[in-house]
Amino acid sequence: MIHKHVDYYFHHLGDDIPAGVVVFLVALPLCLGIAMASGAPLFAGVISGVVGGIIVAWLSGSQLSVSGPAAGLTVIVFSAIQKLGNFESFLLAVVIAGGIQLALGFFRAGIIGAYFPSAVIKAMLAAIGLILIMKQIPHVVGFDADFEGDEAYMPADAESTFSEIFKSLGAFSVGPVVVSVVAIIILLAWESSLFKRNRILSLIPGPLVAVLWGVAFNLFTLDNPVLAIHQEHLVSLPPIQGISGFAQQLRLPDFSQLANPEIYFIAITIAIVASLESLLSLEATDKLDPLRRVASTNQELKAQGIGNLISGMMGGLPMTAVIVRSAANVNAGGKTKFSCFFHGLLLLLSVMFLSEYLNYIPLASLGCILLLTGYKLAKPKLFMDMYAKGMNQFAPFIITVIAILLIDLLKGMAFGMVCGLFFVIKANFHSAISLTQDGNHYLLRLQKDVSFLNKALLRTYLGRVADNSYLIIDGSKAQFIDQDIMETIQDFVNAAKDDNITVELKKVGGLTLQP
Repeated sequence: MIHKHVDYYFHHLGDDIPAGVVVFLVALPLCLGIAMASGAPLFAGVISGVVGGIIVAWLSGSQLSVSGPAAGLTVIVFSAIQKLGNFESFLLAVVIAGGIQLALGFFRAGIIGAYFPSAVIKAMLAAIGLILIMKQIPHVVGFDADFEGDEAYMPADAESTFSEIFKSLGAFSVGPVVVSVVAIIILLAWESSLFKRNRILSLIPGPLVAVLWGVAFNLFTLDNPVLAIHQEHLVSLPPIQGISGFAQQLRLPDFSQLANPEIYFIAITIAIVASLESLLSLEATDKLDPLRRVASTNQELKAQGIGNLISGMMGGLPMTAVIVRSAANVNAGGKTKFSCFFHGLLLLLSVMFLSEYLNYIPLASLGCILLLTGYKLAKPKLFMDMYAKGMNQFAPFIITVIAILLIDLLKGMAFGMVCGLFFVIKANFHSAISLTQDGNHYLLRLQKDVSFLNKALLRTYLGRVADNSYLIIDGSKAQFIDQDIMETIQDFVNAAKDDNITVELKKVGGLTLQP
């Protein structure tokens, strides 16, 4: 059996190696950019990508899914690091989150994604997209007053994100602005049909070209006092040489924080959001797979759990299955897990032997990549499409977006869930009972599940039945009729003769007609 699998992977090496190179070129700037947006060490983003490629790829049930640090977790990661005070405490939360995901996989909780309304999931991604856009503006313009940029919605100095944006526009640096303008043009051009149709250009990832442009600009303007990009606006990876240098950069979680309840709240948040994003990405990747292979959701949760356990123990960011890199894998012709593994191997080799060259990358280039990533998550068309679907979809969507922006991600999703549940109850409330009239003949039909929540509506409908009429109460389509409903109908039947109303019952539980 093992020999058969080995032959299968060797058979597709010609497709998987080129695809792995493409995924690596897409993943490297994203790993660095997401770490930057998360307020974490840039090295942590690469570790997460390495673990996702080298380990999770083989544990996942998907042949094409690619795992690594995700834009959807940036807001959670940044606020968590701020709350806990140091990165090592946050790593403990990542390890615990991995354990929770692993347990969810063993308890077959992969179906959990089906219980979250699509409007709330889309709102979560849209809100994250908006936050990414707002948070990258200081990096894109080279904000010199506070070059790190504030990633929390409400920064520690109580200045809002919007005031930070306006301040950054008044304290920009010329060099990063030039890099950003050209980088955005490059990224938009690579998304155009003209470039996608070109056989050669379509094989080169747009984010890589944007990063190379930033590096070239940085190198050619080193001696120009106006255009030169200051050191604080560049990637800053520690110098690493070989395996020993890589090992020296690894960080261990702070296990002394095990008694801190905040750790567990953050871990649960990471586990829930990472699991949802992974399951959504897995579903999308299965649809992209030209061979129509379907991966096990429970196996994916186990794989992601082990990945986050290892990533947290090594000093990496939390990871998810990521649709952007997975789609790049499919589009590049990847056929098996080896393409994802190869991309992880290339990430490891690059950080071991090329770290000094990666430090020439301007943060503005990475900021533009995340800016466009945020736009794709929060396109205006998404908002218009949700509005067109009606208030039962748009209300939970927009409430979730606003709540996430004003409060935090998990509470925002809770608001959206409550709103979505309200519309579900409202829809069931009105569809559970119907009343039709034809002259002095009435038909009261009980449909689906009729609970005590429908008692007020039932009384309203029964009150509309005129004297001297004929009423049929039909329960043949009802799967469940609550006892409160039965009692309400029985009370009406008992009193109907006083108003000369003839009642006919059809399959309404054990109700009886009085002679």
